[in-house]
Amino acid sequence: MSEALNWNAAAAIASTFVDQWGAAEPGGAVIGFDRNGFRFAHAGGVESLATLTPFTTRSVSRYASVTKHAFCTMVLAYSHLVDLEDPLGLHLPELQEPLASVTVGQALDMSGGLPDTRECLSLLGLSVYTETKAGPLLQFLARQNRLNYEAGTEVCYSNTGYRLVEAALERKGVYFRNFIRDLGSQADAAFDAPDVWNDAVEGLVPGYWHDGSKWQLSAAGLHISASGSLTGSTESLANWLRALMAGEGAFAGVLEKLCAPRKLVDGRESGYGLGLRRTILNGRVLTGHGGSHPGYKTYFLLDPSTGAGFVVASNREDANGHKIAIECMAALTGLCLPRPSAALAPGVYVTESGPWWISVDGSTVTYLDAGDTVYEDSDGWVSSRSASSPMLLKMDGDAIVGEIGHAVRRFAPARNDGVPASLAGRWESTEGAFFELDGADLVMGVGPNRHRMPLTPLGNGRYLFTLRDGPWTKRVCLHMLADDRLELVLSRARMIEYRRAG
Repeated sequence: MSEALNWNAAAAIASTFVDQWGAAEPGGAVIGFDRNGFRFAHAGGVESLATLTPFTTRSVSRYASVTKHAFCTMVLAYSHLVDLEDPLGLHLPELQEPLASVTVGQALDMSGGLPDTRECLSLLGLSVYTETKAGPLLQFLARQNRLNYEAGTEVCYSNTGYRLVEAALERKGVYFRNFIRDLGSQADAAFDAPDVWNDAVEGLVPGYWHDGSKWQLSAAGLHISASGSLTGSTESLANWLRALMAGEGAFAGVLEKLCAPRKLVDGRESGYGLGLRRTILNGRVLTGHGGSHPGYKTYFLLDPSTGAGFVVASNREDANGHKIAIECMAALTGLCLPRPSAALAPGVYVTESGPWWISVDGSTVTYLDAGDTVYEDSDGWVSSRSASSPMLLKMDGDAIVGEIGHAVRRFAPARNDGVPASLAGRWESTEGAFFELDGADLVMGVGPNRHRMPLTPLGNGRYLFTLRDGPWTKRVCLHMLADDRLELVLSRARMIEYRRAG
């Protein structure tokens, strides 16, 4: 007997979110569907603040990282050219070790330790708006000789693996834009995959972010790559996902391969597959992924056991697609949502050595500037329930212990031991970037983009400073490696080094 699904309840939940997007604000759409078709479709807000044209399920937006599973579909289709077990260096011989030995599969399942290109550029002082091209970015990556961690030992989100595997396939004459346009058309999905932000895309709506007082048009300069280049409507994405779940013709067995468990080098299974991440709701295994570009948010969640799914697409930075989709799924199935937990004592914590820090604020735990909600688990533990940023933590006296990214950590309360005068001076990167340490401030940039950012000591040669860049605010850890050598660390890039000048 098939399970009873409450589509009316799911549609009502979707409406409560969509109705908050006003007629003079950026908007979005939510579609609930199963293998037989759409069960409901709601839209709110507008496509453009210039025209005030209503946002509809056919409005074209940027899917961002929802692209990843579609790109992995192409990788699987061309496994005779680039196999998951191949080291990246086999196809990109210019890569140095240890990047060259990361396998294609590790590059795609977030266990490769590859530093995220965009966050590397932030740590070099380059804005989100700075234009970059594919060739020079690949050359930059070929100069790197450090990973965020040893490949296969942790899981941490990074876009770089997708950029590198795409470059490997392009050298063999296989292009994602051509592939996804063709395969998408077989699912009644009109897709495109522009290389850069300013490429013309038919029907693409602008994205927006709110600066605290008004809406701003979004923009980005980074060459996008197949980590996040896909564009299309909410309807197109829903049609594509329905085809994946139906598994017929060119889609036969693809979803199962994308969802198949991936393993770390010690044999433990990771919840992140090939561009898809596992979500467990009351014991039920769901799959999906989110996407975020400046001014655009996308999310989808599938229940393969029932064939049901939800898609959320928007052109506003503040849309929470995961919250919308998971609450719709809970209403549809009658499953209970996990309860956020504030069991961890608030504050800033740091490991005895190294750049690893966390900040606790209620049920939000921020690790190396990546924030996640934590939920009740058993025996006093809390869990992020996230396959791409897994956390399992508990209090141990005044410390916090557990695992983050599957790596064992112990965090003690940070201590303010001041900023020593010996740090003062100019610090330079081999990439030509530089900053100055002046008293308790870090000064970075030139001319009108010269910013003074106060340092907050964490103890034992670790300091935090806040870097603001358009819609993004990042807390960066400055970690002293030696008297004349330091690294700047974000969650996705933990290997950008600077040395004392002179």
